Amino acid sequence: MSEIIFLGLSLYAWITIVTVLTMFAVLLFTKVPAEAAFLGAIAVLLVTGTLDAKEATAGFSNSSVVVIGALFIVIAGLVNTGVLQWITKHLLGAPGAYWKAIVRLMVPVAVLSSFLNNTTVVALFVNVVKMWGKKLNITPSKLLIPLSYASGMGGICTLIGTPPNMIISGMYAEQTGTPMNILTPLVPGFFCLCVGVLSMILMSRLLPVRKSPEESFESTGDYTVELLVPTDCSCVGETIREAGLDEVKGGNLIEIVRFDKEVISPVPSDEFVLGGDRLIYSGQINDILELKKSHGLVNADHHVFSINEMDKNRQLKTAYVSFGSKAIGKRWGDTGFSEHENLTLVAVARRGERMEQSPREIVLQAGDTVLLECPPSAKNISDDVKRQLHFFESSDIPNIGKKTLLSALIMIGMILLSSLKVMTLLEAAFLAALVMVLLRCCSVSQAFKSINWNILMVFAGSVVLGTAIEKTGLAQMLANGILSVCGDNPILVMASVCFVGTFITEFISNTATGAMFYPIIYDAALSLGYDPFPFCVALMISVSSSFATPIGSPTHMLVYAAGGYRFSDFLKVGLWMNLIILAANIIAVNLVFPLTPLNQ
Repeated sequence: MSEIIFLGLSLYAWITIVTVLTMFAVLLFTKVPAEAAFLGAIAVLLVTGTLDAKEATAGFSNSSVVVIGALFIVIAGLVNTGVLQWITKHLLGAPGAYWKAIVRLMVPVAVLSSFLNNTTVVALFVNVVKMWGKKLNITPSKLLIPLSYASGMGGICTLIGTPPNMIISGMYAEQTGTPMNILTPLVPGFFCLCVGVLSMILMSRLLPVRKSPEESFESTGDYTVELLVPTDCSCVGETIREAGLDEVKGGNLIEIVRFDKEVISPVPSDEFVLGGDRLIYSGQINDILELKKSHGLVNADHHVFSINEMDKNRQLKTAYVSFGSKAIGKRWGDTGFSEHENLTLVAVARRGERMEQSPREIVLQAGDTVLLECPPSAKNISDDVKRQLHFFESSDIPNIGKKTLLSALIMIGMILLSSLKVMTLLEAAFLAALVMVLLRCCSVSQAFKSINWNILMVFAGSVVLGTAIEKTGLAQMLANGILSVCGDNPILVMASVCFVGTFITEFISNTATGAMFYPIIYDAALSLGYDPFPFCVALMISVSSSFATPIGSPTHMLVYAAGGYRFSDFLKVGLWMNLIILAANIIAVNLVFPLTPLNQ
């Protein structure tokens, strides 16, 4: 089978090409989880004989993947002891100008993202930045894109700052036997960061002024109506359905407040109507008020449906519909969140504007912001719902105390042990994770829950795909193709591969892009007769420099809904940022790591 050649490639090579392209299509055009797509690709490569069993499972034992798993536990200790919250609280200050605000925001975020999961950092900063922006009289949309960009540019400064750095450095170590230092990309990464911050200041006029979705939700009386059921009303004694109070034009019955303060939410259709009931509706106010005439209801003496007057067992929370959520394309009632999770939809905002139609009739889209009446603690909301809806929790911030300093010292120790080569990064990460648990910076349960197995599956799958591309000769063929176009100019070859990598990662996982482009750039360097090391460092930075689409990074998704952005808002700024950081990357890498012929 391996001897069958078609258009210069073996059958195994064609199987790999079809598998990779199919996986791209699945990731781009379907809602299939990334980990499922990668697992399917691995299965195809294994069953067809393209890879043997050892090669197909090698990604799961890859040292870089194992390190990332240990780092999840280290990060859990930092979050649970309040390290990130303390830093967030004390770093922003009160700058007197907008450009100073950008610097005060981007620099600390970038520093944190160099050592911590950038998604965690951005999630913690989002609400703080919005409040900070109001204090400075700056629209949040002028700050949230810089926040997300800073986290990405900070991540490229260390090997542990972003997953592609870990994967690429791990592949390089396996092929050469020479591990990279944890601070290998620091100097070129820091140069790109400085260029990025300066560019953000110069291009700040391109940042849009958008209405934040939460602004639509600031006054609950604007979109909920409370009607009182008189004791002599004809509806008394009937069920909600019999009285016709559940199917209301333009509105949604979200709760009943009984005269004894009992709160019924969600409201079942067979619930009986009692005299003195307060019926709380959301939706189009004018349509809902027609109920007064048609059902003999009256205005309540005051509007009780506000955050301060909510029942202690129920709260208003905002969340956004995550990209890839199962709720996309469905009405709220079809998601099962109301029936099974006790979450009641009050209102929906899209691109910063509250939707005027009845909430239950709205077909949800990715990035929609939803206002929910739900249990007060995130502990009462299932993990599955949290994957579909991203909640910004401000009430679950841990207390800052002695363990805050302790966990910070553990992280610093891990970095020093690795950077000074006292231990390998794998050993230092495992030691830090163990100490975090032993000193109770996080519990064993929290440690295991912090490990995102879906992400680890993606990382492992990326390694396996990279192996297939290398083994079947595709990497060498693509490298030769690039050389035929770019000639023997190593800088042009480096720039060309990094250019393609930068834009491919706008649409698929940067980890997958790094794993697939690594063998290509490695073989291209060898074909030119140069040390692959600087080429690999340049690739690290390029595949993590995705700024032009909100789906290019999980951090972009976090700020997309929170800032009320449109897809085009990222394009206007991000395309320029992609090109600027690409140029800075090539210049910095070649200055710090001069290209060296292998025969020297």
